[in-house]
Amino acid sequence: MNAFETLRFAFGGLAANKVRSALTMLGVLIGVAAVIVLLAVGNGSSQAVKDSIEKLGTNALTVSSGGGFGGSRSSGATVTKPLTLDDAKALADPATAPHIESVAPETTTSQTALYEGTAHTVGQVVGTYPAYFKASNSKVAKGDYFSADDVLGSRKVAVIGSTTATDVFGTTDPVGKKMTLGGTPFTVVGVLATKGGTGFQDPDDVVVAPLPTVQNAFTGFGSIGQILVEATSAGATTPAQNEITTVLMGRHGIKDPNALDFRVSSQASLLTTQADTNRTFTVLLGAVAAISLLVGGIGITNIMLVTVTERTREIGIRKAIGAPRGVILGQFLAESTLLSLIGGGLGVAAGLIGSHFTIVGIKPVVIPESVVGAFAIAVAIGLFFGGYPAGRAASLRPIEALRHE
Repeated sequence: MNAFETLRFAFGGLAANKVRSALTMLGVLIGVAAVIVLLAVGNGSSQAVKDSIEKLGTNALTVSSGGGFGGSRSSGATVTKPLTLDDAKALADPATAPHIESVAPETTTSQTALYEGTAHTVGQVVGTYPAYFKASNSKVAKGDYFSADDVLGSRKVAVIGSTTATDVFGTTDPVGKKMTLGGTPFTVVGVLATKGGTGFQDPDDVVVAPLPTVQNAFTGFGSIGQILVEATSAGATTPAQNEITTVLMGRHGIKDPNALDFRVSSQASLLTTQADTNRTFTVLLGAVAAISLLVGGIGITNIMLVTVTERTREIGIRKAIGAPRGVILGQFLAESTLLSLIGGGLGVAAGLIGSHFTIVGIKPVVIPESVVGAFAIAVAIGLFFGGYPAGRAASLRPIEALRHE
């Protein structure tokens, strides 16, 4: 019997039990689609977080109070000193920190914004300097940034995020309009371009205003929350980080580099941590999805065993008239492989279609290797799990098969 006849008999065997064959293919379909979609979700999540981090600026460094990242505090460390405006001014000195382009001290709070009866709680109200916008890669879509003169004059002006603009002003152009923020009137001078991102904090729900204005209205003139530093280039982040550490150790009177009372983090370190985390996350999703393929393979074994039992007399007749063992083996292997082949093909189609939809807020990004791999594994499963029933059919003795009722 040639390959064409083997396939013809295999198709005939599957067609004889359409419902059973369809249910078996459905198990493989679900397994393949699950692998493609779940890996796409993991990859999409990784890409979304990566894009969000990169939007902060690849040469940005964040200095915050407390040990960690830039160094850990030893048990004998002195009381942590808060960051101050003088610390930020010291970091802006090119004589001691030549690899630092700009410095933007920050203080952050949360306030309720009001405009013509519409109220919205803004997630982040940031008091800072104009250098903040370039260092954080925040671009203006409408209007303009506030200036250094606005900082010196403690003017009540603000640049708002796109989410804040929509939630507070609706369809009204906010530029030039006044809103009340925590009881203080602010004039909107610009609207930031949408950054987007994932997580609990919306980066577009923000109000950025001059530091003295925010301190005077909300936070007071004590310590600052953190300092955003822009290195001269992406390649200068490491020397800039070393300069930050040296300057702040001197200002805070720290001798032991293992007892730092501040930490310096870079986007590069965040990207590395994020990549490792999401790689583990994607592998776990793939492992969960692979269980579906395994279940589909077990289903193939069960269905093929039932098929062999039902067709025992047919096998006996074929062997009695001279059909060799290889022909019987090939026919049943062909049937199990066709089940996984068709189911796998439909699963690939379902997985690719499903990946076009946003899932739990994440836009899936298909990994081409997952499509090829899932389909290949599905076919291999058909061969592997169909091997035992096919071998059992081929090993039946003709006389025993003919006696079977």
